[in-house]
Amino acid sequence: MDVDDLSRESYEGILIEAEKLSHDLTLRFGVLSGDCKNETEYLDKAEKLIREVMKAEDWEIDDLFLGNHPEKEKLELTCKKILENIQKVKSIPIEKRKFDF
Repeated sequence: MDVDDLSRESYEGILIEAEKLSHDLTLRFGVLSGDCKNETEYLDKAEKLIREVMKAEDWEIDDLFLGNHPEKEKLELTCKKILENIQKVKSIPIEKRKFDF
């Protein structure tokens, strides 16, 4: 699947929110979509990824952001917001989500 296959709710709640913090984080979520068959799987994997980021050691964060990581407090706030957004999207039945294609 490609990010273009995501609903607007998922795209805005994950990718746009990640982009507000760092393009590197956005890229991670974009690449993740290529490993998914559908939006449900994407949301599950995105949630797992963000939880891993929240538990990551400093050196892992440094690798994730290619040595240019954001402030820890901003990263934590963004991670929490993305998790909230994922839960909101999951609460919307798939047939009620807005898809561009």
